[in-house]
Amino acid sequence: MLKQSLQYKLLQKLSPQQIQLMKLIQLPTQAFEERLKQEIEENPALDTGKEENDSFDEDLSNEYDDTGTEKIEAEDINIDEYLSDDEIPSYKTQANNYSADDDEKNVPYAAGTSFHQSLKNQLNTFRLNEEERAIAEFLVGSIDDSGYIRREIIDLVDDLAFTANIFTTEEKVVEILKNFVHRLDPIGVGARDLKECLIIQLKNKEKTKVRSLAIEILETAFDHFVKKHYKKLLEKFSISEDELKEVNSEIGKLNPKPGSSYAGNNKIAEQIVPDFTIKILDGELDLTLNSRNAPQLHVSREYNNMLKGYQESKTKSKSQKDAVFFIKQKLDAAKWFIDAIKQRQQTLLVTMNSIMHHQYDYFLTGDERKLKPMILKDIADQINMDVSTVSRVANSKYVSTPYGTKLIKEFFSESMKNDQGEDVSTKEIKKILETVIAEEDKKKPLTDEKLSKILKEKGYPIARRTVAKYREQLDLPVARLRKEI
Repeated sequence: MLKQSLQYKLLQKLSPQQIQLMKLIQLPTQAFEERLKQEIEENPALDTGKEENDSFDEDLSNEYDDTGTEKIEAEDINIDEYLSDDEIPSYKTQANNYSADDDEKNVPYAAGTSFHQSLKNQLNTFRLNEEERAIAEFLVGSIDDSGYIRREIIDLVDDLAFTANIFTTEEKVVEILKNFVHRLDPIGVGARDLKECLIIQLKNKEKTKVRSLAIEILETAFDHFVKKHYKKLLEKFSISEDELKEVNSEIGKLNPKPGSSYAGNNKIAEQIVPDFTIKILDGELDLTLNSRNAPQLHVSREYNNMLKGYQESKTKSKSQKDAVFFIKQKLDAAKWFIDAIKQRQQTLLVTMNSIMHHQYDYFLTGDERKLKPMILKDIADQINMDVSTVSRVANSKYVSTPYGTKLIKEFFSESMKNDQGEDVSTKEIKKILETVIAEEDKKKPLTDEKLSKILKEKGYPIARRTVAKYREQLDLPVARLRKEI
C-alpha cells in the first residue's frame, strides 16, 4: 500500500562560500599569496590596487545574490547594485596597520648537483666494466637521504634481474658495494646499518691505537657499546676508563648520517614567513598582521564600464544578455573573494590577539615557564568562534616574537594541578624536567622514579609514568643511555 507523508527536516549545511572561507583561513601567508594569484588569473573582474591609481572601486557594502540554480532574466539584474558613484577607490581611504614588509622577498636558491648524481659522477674515477658500472649505479640509486642502503642484498639482486636485466649473485653485489660504493664521498655512504657506517669511517682514517680499539669494540661488542654497558666493555677488553673515554670521543666524532651532510643535495630549505609579528613597545605588546595577508583588491573598472554600456544600450541583443550573465557571475565572485579576504584578516587578528593576551606574561618575558595552560576551546569561547576555526589558525601560522619565530600551536598545552591546587601548563613542567636532566650528574643519571620525586619536591606531583611520557616527548633517552664515563 502506497503512503504519502510530509516531513520537515532542519539541516545545517555549509555553503560553498563558507567552505572556501575556512580554506582561506587555514592557509599560511605564502600559500595565501599563491591562492590570491590563482584567483586573479581566473577572474578577470578582480584587480589589484597596484596598477591603476584611478581604478574604479566597488561599493562592497551591497549584498550580492546567491543565485544557486535559479534561472535569472537579464532584466531582473539590478545593475545599479554593481555600480558606484564613488570615484575614490576604498583602498585609498583605508589605513592598513600591518607590518612594513610590502616588498616581495624571494629567496634565490643555488643550483647544484644532487646527492645521488654526485655519487654517480664519482663512479667515473673507478675502472668498471659495463656490468659492474650498472650494478654500482643501481646500488647508488638505492641509497636513501641519510646515506644508507636499507634493503636486503637478495632483494637488490632480484630487482637487478627484473628491472635492469642483469643476472648476478649476492657475493658479486656485496663485492662491488665494499670495493667501490663504500669508497665514495662522503665516507660511510652505502652502509647497511649504523655499525657498518661507523666502521667504514674509522677504517678510512689514519690508523691509531685508539681507532683500532674502537673498530674492535664496534665489530665485537656493538650492542654493549650502544647500550652503554661500560663495565662489561672494561672487563671484556681489559682497558682503563681513560682508554674507553678516548674510544667514546673518537666514535662521537663520526657522522651517523653521512648522506645528510652533503651540502649539494638540492633540498630547498623551507622558508618560514611569519603571519604575525609581536613587538614590545614601551612595555606593552603590539600585534601586527603581515601586510602580505592584506592585499589591495577591487573590482575591475573595465567590467563596471561593460555593465554601464549594457544599462545605457537601448536595444539589448541575446549576445549582450549572455555577456551580462557572465559579467554578473565574475563580479559576484570578485565581491565575495574581497569580502572573504577581509573576513580572513579579521579572524586571524582576533584569534591571535586573544592568544597573545592569554599568554601575555610569556610574550613579555620569553620565559616558557610562564606559559599558561591553554586549549583551543579557551580561545574559541573568548572570541565566540568555533573550535575548528581556532584550530585552522593555530595549526599552520607562525608569529615572529622578540624570542624567535614560533608556530602558534606551540602555545597550546593541557593543564595540571601543582601542590597548591593551581593550574599549571604541562609545558612548564616539561621545561623544569629538561632543566633537571641537563644539570644531573651524567655518571649517575637520574631514573624516572628519581625525577618524579624531584618534581614533587618542586611542587609538581606527577607520576613516574607521566615523567617517562614527558621525557620521551622531549626526545630524551632513559637514564642508562644518558650515562657518561
